[in-house]
Amino acid sequence: MSEKLRLDKYLWAIRIFKTRTQAANAITNGKVKLNGEDVKPSKHVGVGDRYDIKTEEKKWVIEVTGLLEKRVQYSEAINYYLDLTPVEEINKQKSSFVEYTGKRQSKQGRPTKRNRRELDELLG
Repeated sequence: MSEKLRLDKYLWAIRIFKTRTQAANAITNGKVKLNGEDVKPSKHVGVGDRYDIKTEEKKWVIEVTGLLEKRVQYSEAINYYLDLTPVEEINKQKSSFVEYTGKRQSKQGRPTKRNRRELDELLG
């Protein structure tokens, strides 16, 4: 791993953003802050840096624990940062997902043909 790693590349590699372009745009638009101050996409990331990140889905507070240049599986990527997001923020985000987006959760909604047959059989 190199000692110099761009912020946009790091946020993409740890899977906060789906593309590096999205990461760079978020940083440029002030959605990513280092110690409360705006940063540039080319800013070098250091171990121990703490970032406040606002994405469309979630607000994050992360601390860098290691540098990751290449995008890896989520299960491995989470070892390169600490998620310090406050508990009340996490609870707020979970409850608002289904209520405000209009999307159904998986396995909910209209019954399948099999469910319908089982329901008809039960009701007579």
